Amino acid sequence: MTADDDLDELYSLAPEHFTARRKELVAAAKKRGDREAATRIAAARRPTTAAWVMNALVHADATVRTRLAELSERLRAAHAAMDGTRIRESSDAQRSLIEQLVRAGFAAADVSNAPAALRDDVVGTLQAAIADPDVAARLGRLEKAERWSGFGDFGPVSDVAVRTATPRPKARPAPPAVPTPSRSEVAAARRRLTAAERDVHAAERADAKAAEELSARTAALAAARRRYEKLLDSLAAAERELNTADGEHQEAQRAATAAADRLAAAQTALQAAQDG
Repeated sequence: MTADDDLDELYSLAPEHFTARRKELVAAAKKRGDREAATRIAAARRPTTAAWVMNALVHADATVRTRLAELSERLRAAHAAMDGTRIRESSDAQRSLIEQLVRAGFAAADVSNAPAALRDDVVGTLQAAIADPDVAARLGRLEKAERWSGFGDFGPVSDVAVRTATPRPKARPAPPAVPTPSRSEVAAARRRLTAAERDVHAAERADAKAAEELSARTAALAAARRRYEKLLDSLAAAERELNTADGEHQEAQRAATAAADRLAAAQTALQAAQDG
């Protein structure tokens, strides 16, 4: 059993079972002497509901990552070629795939009548997985919903909404175009993101270390308490033995006194018989 196996199992569970099972897996890793695995597992964070839906989807259907990756390549190629027909076809395929995966994800997670906010989070995470290979690589172990930042190698991804039976609103005028960020702005945003991720990872490592230290101190306290209780038991047993020995000593003293009295009486009677 490896840390990756343990993490895959952990993130295949419903959120309400996550914390208890994480504790068990950390203890098991420590027992087999794998401190690194114990630290990684202890650092795992319970997923949000949207992240759980995505994790359940990927664990239920091994083709999800491949289908998202293939669509991502189609979109990149279409935008790189600036082929309007291919872009529209790929965008339609994107909408269709996301609608299918949203339904499949809720079914896999056994979530019915999902609120609109949860649907938006799941759709946003799927869009992010299509646009960002890093998000796609983390599918199955997501801790929270993801949202594509708007930057990408193949241009904007079309907004996708899960179709419902409600009537479509009237079309509104298109909003004014947002200026495309410059390369320097994109680079600066990515540097800020990288720095924030480093801070998060450092905080997670510190939290895991603190949790490990607390676990060790708790174990030491429990061991000291057991030793104390054993000493109390030994002291009680010694007191019982002392009381028993004291009672036996007093009884022996009484017996010795009685024997001495009988000896004195016998000696007196002997002396009287000799004198008579």
